Amino acid sequence: MSWQIDEAGWCDTAIAVPSPNCDARPDGAEINLLVVHNISLPAGQFGGDHVLRLFTNRIDPQAAPGYDELARLRVSAHFFIRRDGTVLQFVPTTARAWHAGVSSWRDRPGCNDVSIGVELEGSDLHVFENIQYDALILLAAALRMRHPVKEVVGHCDIAPLRKTDPGPYFDWTRIHAALPQLKVAPLAA
Repeated sequence: MSWQIDEAGWCDTAIAVPSPNCDARPDGAEINLLVVHNISLPAGQFGGDHVLRLFTNRIDPQAAPGYDELARLRVSAHFFIRRDGTVLQFVPTTARAWHAGVSSWRDRPGCNDVSIGVELEGSDLHVFENIQYDALILLAAALRMRHPVKEVVGHCDIAPLRKTDPGPYFDWTRIHAALPQLKVAPLAA
């Protein structure tokens, strides 16, 4: 099974949920980096629509403690892979999603300019599901066919003083084995 990213930057197997939290990439930006994150809302709880609501500016500030602060944020990712392997797409790959924040990789600041952000439903305290890895690998292969993606990194690699995701339970060796043509941050400098 092969996934496709069309000319507009939408994946044919993902459920499109357009987010307003994106903008144009800078002229000449080469999309060469895949950034893996984890997210769960509320923290450590899976399922539901809280992440979808966060990325589309519709989160209820009263739904859980801390959500009042989340409601003020304007964030997104290109993709969100649920624990059952379902893939949601919020931003076309041709646009800049707002997932990396203050970041730098290989002495280049502003990773949002050149990266695609993939959020896995999970946390630093939970093992990811096999079906999530399967979806991530198929997605990464499709992204590589459409864009010059050369490396896969974690949010922790591009913002090490602020972020720890995808966390200690993320299996980088599995990604490296499935996608040997890509440099995988923790395994290859």
